[in-house]
Amino acid sequence: MAAVRIGIGGPVGSGKTRLVERLLPVCYTEGVSVAVITNDLVTIEDAERVRRSGLIDPERVMAVESGACPHTAIREDPSINIEAANYLERRFSPDLIMIESGGDNLAATFSSDLVDWWTFVIDVSAGDDIPRKRGLGVLRADLLIVNKIDLAPHVDADLDRIRQDVAAARPDRPSLFTDLRKGEGVRAVFDEITRSALFGIFPG
Repeated sequence: MAAVRIGIGGPVGSGKTRLVERLLPVCYTEGVSVAVITNDLVTIEDAERVRRSGLIDPERVMAVESGACPHTAIREDPSINIEAANYLERRFSPDLIMIESGGDNLAATFSSDLVDWWTFVIDVSAGDDIPRKRGLGVLRADLLIVNKIDLAPHVDADLDRIRQDVAAARPDRPSLFTDLRKGEGVRAVFDEITRSALFGIFPG
């Protein structure tokens, strides 16, 4: 059976790599076999971070250096990511491949040729006006994650207003609020992935 490929996008510093790190132990506990691909301009720093985490066999983590804006390798020409995913699938037969985009703007989206399902991560510390800007990632992702909710009082962000704006921007699509530094909300993210993307493999 082919692996389910999910995309993880969002701006720099929003918590994409932390999300991967938080999901890995949950996947392990639930018996979901995983591989990871990270994307960045000309560095493999995120991949090395995941490899060093001790949460996954380092050989199951691949890095893609896009050489251009990271969103080009997940949308305009995802061929290098497709090749990496195909390699991981042939070698390890994972149930799930997480493909993390390099940090990019609110317009970054994933090609349907690359992923089956994707989530977009924004963070409260970037400003409580982000949902009102209605970037394509905010509007089109299968799941929107609003991270770093613990920082709201420290950056004068109105969390209630953010919740209202997210609901207005995504009336028919799921959204979750997390503090991934503490691991709060990660189980809800995994449950949404299971319900929406992995149901055929792991019936709920």
